[in-house]
Amino acid sequence: MTDATAPAPDRRGFRISRRWLPYVLSLPALLTCIGILAPFFTAVVYSLQRCRLSQPWARKFNWGENYLNFLSDPAFWNTLKVSMTYAFSTVALELLLGLGIALLLQKRTRFNNFVSIMLLMPLMTAPALAALMWKLMTNPGFGILSYLAGLIGLEDFRWASDPATAMLTVVLVDIWVYTPFIMILLLAGLRSLPRQPFEAAALDGVPRLFVFWRITLPMLTPFLLTATLFRVIESIQQFDIIYAMTQGGPGDKLTVFQVEAYLNFFQSTNAGRSAALLMILWAVTYALSFIFIKNWLRLREKARGEA
Repeated sequence: MTDATAPAPDRRGFRISRRWLPYVLSLPALLTCIGILAPFFTAVVYSLQRCRLSQPWARKFNWGENYLNFLSDPAFWNTLKVSMTYAFSTVALELLLGLGIALLLQKRTRFNNFVSIMLLMPLMTAPALAALMWKLMTNPGFGILSYLAGLIGLEDFRWASDPATAMLTVVLVDIWVYTPFIMILLLAGLRSLPRQPFEAAALDGVPRLFVFWRITLPMLTPFLLTATLFRVIESIQQFDIIYAMTQGGPGDKLTVFQVEAYLNFFQSTNAGRSAALLMILWAVTYALSFIFIKNWLRLREKARGEA
């Protein structure tokens, strides 16, 4: 028999004052910001210094000299050209292929669902591992792709080892890895479009090509912009595929920003120039992101106004 006069157990437990609760809840976001901004501002400081890892005693501020030197440096302009060529070539081709595959798989059937799942397999492969796989397949001695190229008359096709075809090779690897990402994003967009405009067009006998250009494509534009934004940001910062395939070669044919910064830091030990390159890459990425997001917001407002 329990004692009626025994004090009730304290069930309050650990409590946080309402005054401090917002600060506690925002603590993870604050720690994340610190983890992001601390390396960023460290790179900014290094980019304003003449700093070589092999000569730590000679480290001093040069207040933008690293950036000014880029204006007269042919290697920098080559890096900018190669990075832009690679980014926009891969994104344009991946958008075309991804959209074409998504249109083919738009209808919900078991076969289409199975094919869409199987096409995601390259996306599950690490880009560096995919590059090594392609490096083996394009080997002139035993590579399957070199053998197939020989069957159609392309004898001694040197793939990534030839300056004339190195860009083509790494673009093919990028397309193989990342086209499924655009495909699945656009496929989700196509299957989420309202059916009423398409049913009305079918009843009126409107040609399919007209329906695609006048109905499907305008309604799919926000999804296209989203896919383009993600892929442009990823492509312009590409490192693993190019470095695993060619280490930026042959010569300087594939020295994109990330590879050039890596080589400057670890081979030339020029930390200041490496940091300045990454700051310029950040500025280019920010500008492109701003343009895409601005257009995406404009399209969303336009769609709301029409609704």
